[in-house]
Amino acid sequence: MEKIRILIADDHPVVREGLAGMLAGQDDFEVVGLAADGVTAVTLTLALSPDVTLMDLRMPALDGVGAIEAIKKAQPTAHILVLTTYDSDADIVRAIAAGATGYLLKDAPREELFRAIHATARGESVLSPAVASRLMTRMRAPAEENLSAREIEVLQLVAKGASNQQIGKELHISTATVKSHLIHIFNKLGVDGRTAAVTAALEKGIITLER
Repeated sequence: MEKIRILIADDHPVVREGLAGMLAGQDDFEVVGLAADGVTAVTLTLALSPDVTLMDLRMPALDGVGAIEAIKKAQPTAHILVLTTYDSDADIVRAIAAGATGYLLKDAPREELFRAIHATARGESVLSPAVASRLMTRMRAPAEENLSAREIEVLQLVAKGASNQQIGKELHISTATVKSHLIHIFNKLGVDGRTAAVTAALEKGIITLER
């Protein structure tokens, strides 16, 4: 039986090594690389071409979404399964929009993880039940409340206290475009300012404060 070659990207050594040990103990898996940050995850994925890259979202140097975008740009057929503790709309939408094949939470039972890895290796989309539920709720929400992935990114930076200029620099867009996004965000959320927008988005689970 041909083994599924797996790369693990996670900045926590205990998690990274624990996953590696658990997966290596299965006859159908082979761990071919470990990455402690997003930059290394991109480098190793492109160099080793694993069947599946397990990608955490919060990592130094380059976060998981940035790493997914870089990998998919260079290697469109790469299969990436997000494995994270974060399940906000912002995290889910950004990861899927970047090209993640699947999205699983770290509290998933090991059998669910194994099935997800097999499915991801086949190129099938995989979502944990909690993530699928959030996406369904988001899709059923009033159209005016559905912020785009870019609008969520802008609002997430607003929540961090970033100015329009800082947001533009971070997202590589003009200040005028940032202002345009904010106007759309305010209209969709039915608010009249940045603080109210952040409060409303936090209450709806659209964004989260950095932990």
